[in-house]
Amino acid sequence: MECCEVGIEAMNVYAGTACLDVRKLIDHRELDIARFNNLLMSEKTVALVSEDPVTFAVNAAKPILDALSEAEKNSIEMLITCTESGIDFGKSISTYVHDHLGLNKNCRVFEVKQACYSGTVGLHNAANFILSNTSPGAKALVIAVDLCRFMVLGEEDVNKKDWAFSEPSGGAGAVAMLISNKPEVFRLDVGASGYYSYEVMDTCRPQPDSEAGNADISLMSYLDCCEQTFLQYQQRVDGANYAHTFDYLAFHTPFGGMVKGAHRSLMRKFTQQPPAQIEADYHQRVTNGLTYCQRIGNIMGGALYLSLAGVIETGDFSTPRRIGCFAYGSGCCSEFYSGIVTEQGQARLKSLEIASHLESRYQLSIEEYERSLRQNKDVRFGTQDVIVECPITDKIQQQQLSPRLYLKRINNFHREYEFQ
Repeated sequence: MECCEVGIEAMNVYAGTACLDVRKLIDHRELDIARFNNLLMSEKTVALVSEDPVTFAVNAAKPILDALSEAEKNSIEMLITCTESGIDFGKSISTYVHDHLGLNKNCRVFEVKQACYSGTVGLHNAANFILSNTSPGAKALVIAVDLCRFMVLGEEDVNKKDWAFSEPSGGAGAVAMLISNKPEVFRLDVGASGYYSYEVMDTCRPQPDSEAGNADISLMSYLDCCEQTFLQYQQRVDGANYAHTFDYLAFHTPFGGMVKGAHRSLMRKFTQQPPAQIEADYHQRVTNGLTYCQRIGNIMGGALYLSLAGVIETGDFSTPRRIGCFAYGSGCCSEFYSGIVTEQGQARLKSLEIASHLESRYQLSIEEYERSLRQNKDVRFGTQDVIVECPITDKIQQQQLSPRLYLKRINNFHREYEFQ
């Protein structure tokens, strides 16, 4: 029997155990408050030394898997981790994730990297596997996970005044998506997709724990790709209209101001509406997608899906609604596609209580935050041996309602984890 429906059966966001008030950071760094206001940020997740891409990925996926029967869990035949925050040049984090989630060993596991586009690569690869129907009834697990670790080597680095605005917006998190032919949360419009790519040096990671690039070029590339991907979407979908086809829009979100600017640009080009109507449309169709992004920060490969989760969680789905999704990854690759969400899908996402998880995060002081920055070097890419000690994690564990995976040690490059 041919498979004709595909999409997200279940979805969860994990935003770590600790966060920081971004306004406090802006004040502490003495950064330009006008630029801060354009970020549209309130909090950011901070990855502690006991957390890495593996712990974020496992903790995002585990609630989804815990709700499955053993037969359903064993039907997961593909695990794709999507990240630019890998911990080894060869061994993918999917191997660790597969192990700690207790997945069936008859499973393909691999990792994809394409800057912030990685989560969309994973989603569409998984969807095509389901659509191929080569293994009827199979499911795929896609986890988009990224984190920003700002390295400091001494007191003089912590106190410097010229910190880039990537620090306030850089977050950490993971979005886990179970992909199947029962797309209860988000049903893809199969074939309704426009993509656009070219080589550009906007942002890159020339070293594992640092980022370089040109913010102005990145913004222009993002805006260009927004327009070009939608134009190709229009070619593939008869009658597609940016203003009327989509009830909501979800964007890759480095920070809220970039999304607002992109939406305004597209509305001007495709609708010629006056500024007041464009502003009203932004609040009606776009701001739901900032719900979680404003509290977690830029999680790169998972940023679009953090936006999508916000739309599904807070939108009106009393009748089925179509969501337009824009993915962008520096370098660059981009895509505009769409899908349908129903009231039942919203209820399924809400059952995982993402908002409650965000509220339960530990609020770091500036002193604790800067101490965590110093500890980042202990678990950086290439670390061979270390015992991980994190007093903040010990405090948080007493408040947790269920065990979470934490990094405990690195032994001859092998990372060892425990649920606590």
